[in-house]
Amino acid sequence: MIHLYKELQPADPFDIRLPHALSTQERQLVTLFYQPLIGAEPISLYLTLWAEAEQMPRQQMTHYFLMNVLGLPIGKVFEARIALEAIGLLRTWKKEDAGQRSFLYELIRPLDADSFMKDPLLSMFLFSKIGEQAYRKLRQRFIPSARDAEFKDVSRVFMDVFKPVSSKIPDDLQTNTSRKDQQQKVYPFYFEQFDFELLQAGLSEQLVPASLLTLEVREAIAKLAFLYRLTALDMQKVVILALDDDLGISLERLRKAAADFYKLTVSKEPPRLARVSEPSTLEESGQKTKDQELQHYLETTPPVQVLRDINNGKEPLQTSVQLAESLIVQHGMPVGVVNALLEYVMLTTDMKLPKKYVETIADHWVRKNIQTAKEAMELARQEHDKYSAWKNKPQTPRKSNQGAKGRSGNQREEKVPEWFYKRNEQQEENTSGTIDFERERQKILEMLGKSDK
Repeated sequence: MIHLYKELQPADPFDIRLPHALSTQERQLVTLFYQPLIGAEPISLYLTLWAEAEQMPRQQMTHYFLMNVLGLPIGKVFEARIALEAIGLLRTWKKEDAGQRSFLYELIRPLDADSFMKDPLLSMFLFSKIGEQAYRKLRQRFIPSARDAEFKDVSRVFMDVFKPVSSKIPDDLQTNTSRKDQQQKVYPFYFEQFDFELLQAGLSEQLVPASLLTLEVREAIAKLAFLYRLTALDMQKVVILALDDDLGISLERLRKAAADFYKLTVSKEPPRLARVSEPSTLEESGQKTKDQELQHYLETTPPVQVLRDINNGKEPLQTSVQLAESLIVQHGMPVGVVNALLEYVMLTTDMKLPKKYVETIADHWVRKNIQTAKEAMELARQEHDKYSAWKNKPQTPRKSNQGAKGRSGNQREEKVPEWFYKRNEQQEENTSGTIDFERERQKILEMLGKSDK
C-alpha cells in the first residue's frame, strides 16, 4: 500500500496558475458536460481554485484551506484532484526542496461543446451518464444548427493575406508549437500504446495507404479501440468499413463504423466508462477488523469532525480546532496522526485537551517520525505509562491506588472506543449536564489493558 502522506498532506502549500480568464460559457460547460463524468467534488475543487485564482494579489495557501472550504478530508481532495487531471481540466506540478514539497495547479480551459461531442470517449461517456434525451438537449443548446447549404465558406487563410519576410527570431524567444504542446488543451490520452504496426500489417497499402492514417485519425482509432475494447485486428475491419467512395477516412465514418462493429460483435448496449479504483488512498483489504475501521476513520476524517464525534456530536471549542490546525499546518503532522493524538488525549484526560500535554506527545511523535494513525495508536499503547507520567508530573494525582496501573498488559484484547460506533447516532439532549468521568476512565483503562480493580 502507498500511503497518502507520500502523495499529499494538508500542510503542503500550493499556488494556482490561471493562464487565461474563464468565461460564463465555460463555467456552464464544466457544470453540464464534465460534472456528470467525474462528479460534484472534483468540479467543486475546480471552481474553488478558479475563484481563488482570480483574487489579486494571490497568496500561497495550504491544502488545509481546501479541506475546510470543501468540507472534505485530504484523501477526497486528492481523489478530486486526480479526477480533474485525468479529464483534462487541471495540470499539477510538484517541487521538492530540502524535504519540503509544494504544488502548482494550472487550470485548463474546458473543451468547447463541438469538440467535446466529437470526441468518441467523452461523448460516449456523457451519453451513458445522462441518457439520450438529456444528451440531445445539450446538443441543441450548445451546438448551433448547420448553416444554410446555399452558403459556402469564402474566408481567406493566413497564407492568402500574409507572406514571410526574412527576419531571425532568437531561439530563446521562439515558442514551441509542437503537437505535444497542442495536446495539452485536451485530456491526456496516450494513444501511442495502441499497436499501429499490427493494424497496418493487415491492411493493404493499395486499399488503405499509410498517408490516410494521419495523426488525428490514429488518435481517433486508439480512442475507439479503448472505448469499445477492440484489438488491432478488430480495428482493421473497422477502418475498412469506414472507407468512403473515394477511399478516404473521415472521423465521423470511423466513429460510426466502430459503433456498428461493436453492436454486431459484442453488444447492442453502448459501452460505459468507470473510474479505476485508487489504491493509494485506501487500504485494499476484504473484511476490516474493528481496529482497521478506526484507523481508516482517523486517516480520512477532518479533525474538527473527530472532535465533534468524540463529544457526542457537540461542536468543539475554537481553541481545540486551532490546536488541531496548528499541529497540521505549522508542524506538518499527517491528519491521521493528529486525529489519533486528539482521540488518545481526550479519552485519557476525562475529555480534556490540555495544550501542553498534547504538544509534548506531538513532539515525541514527530521525532519518532510517526506517519499513520496505525503507527500512532500502537505507539500510544506502548508508551501509555510514560504518557501518564508526563500528564501527572505537574500535579499530584487525586487517587492513591495507582499501583495497579503499572501491571503489564501483555495478552490484552485491544478495544475500539464506544464513541466511534455511536458517532452517527442521534444524540438526545443531556439534561443533567454531568458526565460519569470515573466510568469513562475505567473504559479507557480497559481499552489499554489495565484496570484499577
